[in-house]
Amino acid sequence: MVVEPGRLLVFDADDTLWENNVVFERVIEDFLAWLDHPTLDQVQIRAVLDDIERANAVAHGYGSKIFLRSLRECLERLRQRPATEAERREIDELAVALLTHRIELMPGVADALDELADRHELLLLTKGEREEQQRKLDACGLLHHFTAAHIVPEKDVGTYRWLAREHAVDPARAWMIGNSPRSDILPARAAGWRAVFIPNANTWVLEHDELDPTDAGVLRLSAFPDLLRHF
Repeated sequence: MVVEPGRLLVFDADDTLWENNVVFERVIEDFLAWLDHPTLDQVQIRAVLDDIERANAVAHGYGSKIFLRSLRECLERLRQRPATEAERREIDELAVALLTHRIELMPGVADALDELADRHELLLLTKGEREEQQRKLDACGLLHHFTAAHIVPEKDVGTYRWLAREHAVDPARAWMIGNSPRSDILPARAAGWRAVFIPNANTWVLEHDELDPTDAGVLRLSAFPDLLRHF
C-alpha cells in the first residue's frame, strides 16, 4: 500500500515517537520487590495494581501523579491500613525516575518525520496530564514537524471526530499512527479514520486490546521508519 501525498497523518507521542511506559514498568518492578507481601506473589500484586490503575484512569486520568496515587492505594489495600509517611516517601523515591527521565526517541523517528512532513500534513495527539505532556513535547525536539500538537484527557471516538472538524479534514483522508489498540487504533477506526499500528513491547497493559486481523483499514508495521514505504 502506497498512500498518495496530501493526507493528514496524526501521531501518538508516548511509546510511538519516544519510549515512555518502560520507565513506569521499571518503577513497578522496584515497587513489587519493595512491597514484599507475605502471601501474594508479584503476579498477583501486579493484578491488584492493574485494577487500581484502571479505576484511577477513569476517575482521574493519566500521568505520573495518578500513577503514584495508584502505588499508594495498592500498598494500602494489600496492607489494609493507610500508608505511613515513611512509606509514602519511599514510594516517591522509587518514582524519581519518572521526573528525571530524558526523552529517548524511537529509532529513525526524526529522519522519518523529516520526509513525511514534505508529503503530508502532520499532527501530534497525546493524552494525559497537560503540564506533564507539555514538558515532553517541549523536550522532544520534534514539534517543528507538526502543524499542531494536541493534548487531550482521553482518546476516544469523540476525540477523533473533534480533531477532524478542528482541522477541516475528511476522516477518510486521515490516518492515526500509534502503538495503542485501545487509544490509537480502535477509536480512530470507529470515527472513520484509517490507522497504522506500530507495536511497542512495552505498551501499558491497559492500552492493550484486540484488533480485527481482517480490517483493511489498519496497516500494521514493525518499526517507525517503515512508514516511508507507504506514505
